Amino acid sequence: MATTSSGLRPAQRAERQRSAQQPQGLSHAGNLLTRSLNNGQQSLLRSKEAKPPSASSRRSVTPTSRSHSRDFEDDNEPGRVRVAVRLRPRNAEDLLSDADFADCVELQPELKRLKLRKNNWSSESYKFDEVFTETASQKRVYEVVAKPVVESVLSGYNGTVMAYGQTGTGKTFTLGRLGKDDASERGIMVRALEDIMANITIASDTVEVSYLQLYMESIQDLLAPEKTNIPINEDPKTGEVSLPGTVTVKVRDLDHFLELLQIGEANRHAANTKLNTESSRSHAILMVYIRRSVPEKAEDDISSQDKKTKSNLPVVRKSKLLIVDLAGSERLDKSGSEGLLLEEAKFINLSLTSLGKCINALAENCPHIPTRDSKLTRLLRDSFGGSARTSLIITIGPSSRHHAETTSTIMFGQRAMKIVNMVKLKEEFDYESLCRKLETQVDHLTAEIDRQQKLRERDKYDLEKQLRESQDSFYETRKNLVTRSEFLEKENARLELDMEDILAQLNCQKDHNSLMQDKVAELEMNLEQSKQHQLENSTYQKVLADTTQIYENKIADLIKRLEVERAQSESAEEQLDTMKKLSGDHQKLIQMYEKKIRELTKQVEHEHTRFESVQDQLDLANKLLRDYQNSMQEQEEISELRLKFQEMYQLHESTVNELQALKAEFKDQIQEKETIREELYVVREKLSAEEKQRKTIEHELVKLKKSAPEGDKDFEDKRSYMKENIRGASVFGTSASLNKSGPLRETQSAQRATIAKICEEVGLQKIIQLLTSEDSDVQIHAVKVIANLAAEDINQEKIVEEGGLDALLTMLKSSQNATILRVASGAIANLAMNELNQGLIVSRGGAQLLAKTASKTDDPQTLRMVAGAVANLCGNEKLHSMLKEDGGIKALLGMVRSGNSDVVAQVARGMANFAKCESRAIIQGHRKGRSLLMEDGGLEWLIANCNTASASTRRHIELALCHLAQNEDNAKDFTSSGGLQELQRISMESSRDDIRNLAKKMLKSNTMFQGDTRSGWQ
Repeated sequence: MATTSSGLRPAQRAERQRSAQQPQGLSHAGNLLTRSLNNGQQSLLRSKEAKPPSASSRRSVTPTSRSHSRDFEDDNEPGRVRVAVRLRPRNAEDLLSDADFADCVELQPELKRLKLRKNNWSSESYKFDEVFTETASQKRVYEVVAKPVVESVLSGYNGTVMAYGQTGTGKTFTLGRLGKDDASERGIMVRALEDIMANITIASDTVEVSYLQLYMESIQDLLAPEKTNIPINEDPKTGEVSLPGTVTVKVRDLDHFLELLQIGEANRHAANTKLNTESSRSHAILMVYIRRSVPEKAEDDISSQDKKTKSNLPVVRKSKLLIVDLAGSERLDKSGSEGLLLEEAKFINLSLTSLGKCINALAENCPHIPTRDSKLTRLLRDSFGGSARTSLIITIGPSSRHHAETTSTIMFGQRAMKIVNMVKLKEEFDYESLCRKLETQVDHLTAEIDRQQKLRERDKYDLEKQLRESQDSFYETRKNLVTRSEFLEKENARLELDMEDILAQLNCQKDHNSLMQDKVAELEMNLEQSKQHQLENSTYQKVLADTTQIYENKIADLIKRLEVERAQSESAEEQLDTMKKLSGDHQKLIQMYEKKIRELTKQVEHEHTRFESVQDQLDLANKLLRDYQNSMQEQEEISELRLKFQEMYQLHESTVNELQALKAEFKDQIQEKETIREELYVVREKLSAEEKQRKTIEHELVKLKKSAPEGDKDFEDKRSYMKENIRGASVFGTSASLNKSGPLRETQSAQRATIAKICEEVGLQKIIQLLTSEDSDVQIHAVKVIANLAAEDINQEKIVEEGGLDALLTMLKSSQNATILRVASGAIANLAMNELNQGLIVSRGGAQLLAKTASKTDDPQTLRMVAGAVANLCGNEKLHSMLKEDGGIKALLGMVRSGNSDVVAQVARGMANFAKCESRAIIQGHRKGRSLLMEDGGLEWLIANCNTASASTRRHIELALCHLAQNEDNAKDFTSSGGLQELQRISMESSRDDIRNLAKKMLKSNTMFQGDTRSGWQ
């Protein structure tokens, strides 16, 4: 790669001649990939040699170094493909093989440049949009590479994020890392979905995902592995690519998406090669479909002709995000691929070669782009040269052994930087939601019209009914009025006669009133004379009182008479009013009578007022008499009041004196209160200082306790044991330590560091020897250290080699200490996470010892450790028969007697692992016959506990039932024990979509289940 352009051309022609003579195969594909990359590099070198040397080339360290870059700092093209490069840290293999050589890559992140050394005196410089060192965090990589694309996708544009590079350089780590143990290690897929879910509205926006893999030129659905060889359809008008056979899942939240990613990663093809222990053998493509509603449409986006018709239409933005994890390119002489791996490598290199051709054609503006050479290029048609915003991250290694692969990867990125896409906003009118809204309004209006029609009909009926009733009442009233008028005429004649009688009576009353007036005048004169006599001589008081009494009696009689006359006049008035109402023809006559009556009434009232004045004068005379009689009594009361007033004055003076004394005492108490408050403040200051000192001492004591390994009593909460639900030995568990708090991680890391330090100073062999000590305390401390070391994968092999497994099994066999049994069982559970250790444990009688331990203890923690160890052993199909013979399955089911929820959860996990591996063996043809779980009552226990309250336990039980149902030899047991009904319930009521789909699949695939289901329905 360091040769000049003139030297490259003859070598290129010779390479083409050799490739033409070779047969079609993987070597041809590899040479074709190399030639395409060399051609791109050669054209780039020629274009750079034609230009004058730049400032960057003059600043090169070596005389022969060259700069291969464009000035992208001032690039104003928003649609250009952005390319970043990430360097993988050196691994153990690089350190061993390249110990005497320097790295072939030198990074200049501040200049966004990369230098590629061919030897100690020749180097080439390349510039990228971003350069990440081996210490760059996942968060920074996401924010620089993927976050701008995610933001544009949220705004309505299509976007693509792709990783390209040699196998084993960290593409899957950069894109698809789940970060179960540490959230900071999450890859671009998880972080992108986290940002998308945080920026959408759940009520109006939707996010859907599809997860595919391109394996040997066959598109497979990772979320539904049974769907293979999915076709690719292209819209002849728009050119958009669609995959009609894929499963699209609506994402509820981030946890739901993580579950989908776990399912997809479990179904993706991977293999162990010389270059990578977990090499991806397929291209993985995550498709995220986002549909967002726009509240208001900008006026500039709507033409003036359409404003009247479409201004009120709802608008949606539909965008698509592709996250592509390409399989790594590899060379056969380095990877050592054979058989199926050879075929996989052939198809990987062919698809990458087609992608390189398309990149070359786009970079050189060729009129023809060969996108139909591979399904990969057809899927990425919109990402390169289309309408999507694309970011590419290329991953390289530091080793000089892979100089050629590193060079081709860098040249791929350099050519991709020349591609400019025409980004377009995907916005359209939401006719579907508008149609649904209008249909709802039409239904509402139709119902309203029907209601109004019914109301009108009912009102019409009511009005007609009221009209008939009104007519009937009118005829009835008319008849009554005729009868009433005849009666009134007769009554008028009678009233005329009565009025003549009343006039005669009124005249008599008038004469009587005149007589009464004369009598009243005489009484007034008598009253005046009595007043004069009363003033002249007090001796006539008694005579006056008697005379007054006589007059009062007479006046009372007169008042009674007047009241009788008034009542008669009122009755006369009432009779006159009745006559006014009944007789309209005699109105004038009645008015005359009324005038006369009013005159009589006035005369009566005048006489009444005169009588009242006389009565007031009599009252005044009586009052004067009473006052004269009570005057003497008032003088005595006044003297008594004076004495009381003097006493009250004396009491007031004494009260004032007491008040002054109390004020003085109050001032003294306030001063004492201030003094006490100052003393309390000083005491509080002292107490706060002592409290701070006490807290400091307690904090130091806690640190000392945490740093001591002897205080780690709950070792079973270590990371490796809690990871048992998500590792390869058990594919059904749930991680209980995904969201550990920061302080807990710091504490555990400190504990691990302490234990590692103890192990280095004392030695693993000596610690294992302490397990055989006669002192129980020494044994407890030693087994705790071993259990903590077994929680780390790197220590398990050393523990087994040094005899740690045998010592732990011996302790289970001979020890009676509950703590030793619990910790030793937990250590064996940690070791049982490794497949090689599982075979050693069972072959050395570990299953029998675990069963005996479970039978002789009732401690829930010990049973949980034992159940966890047996559950891990159930994840190995090769050991099922031995577990059955050693009583492991029976012991696992017997441990549910404790009733502890954690123990039951481990039992359910073990049953799920056993059923999963057993069903896989039956599908692959390794095993036949009825399930081993049926003999020990496993099915009955699963059915009885299928509705448990714990969600994780219920999920394990449902999965176990689904996998047991895959074996047709278990169908009779399912039918007789009620398992078929539970399977039907799971297919409809399970909280997980994958479990419901699996149950439905089992019901459809088993003919006996179908027959029983139909008979049950009939």
